[in-house]
Amino acid sequence: MWLRLWNFGKKMGCHQLPERSFFWNGRQFPVCARCTGVYLGELAAALGHFLLGSCWRLDLAFCLVMLLDWGVQFLHIRKSTNLRRLVTGLLCGYGMMDLELWALQTAISKAAALVCA
Repeated sequence: MWLRLWNFGKKMGCHQLPERSFFWNGRQFPVCARCTGVYLGELAAALGHFLLGSCWRLDLAFCLVMLLDWGVQFLHIRKSTNLRRLVTGLLCGYGMMDLELWALQTAISKAAALVCA
């Protein structure tokens, strides 16, 4: 089972670096801390979008937070931590999924308006 999850994480594009991953009972998570956050954020947005609505400005801000954290680390200004990667991944995952759901909802309502007109 763990090997299947590991291969799935690899196929999803995660680098799976041990120093950037969480461990549970001595086993490395199949995806890194940032990807873990992104996937959890996407799941949260799948519920939150319909319960709370959507705010595209906030969604973009959530995505920019992760981009900023990644950029600061990439430029060697400050090393990120796994907790920061998880939190920024959660925010960006939520923002990306909420934007996708908002765009899909908007496209469907415009298409419905054209069909019903």
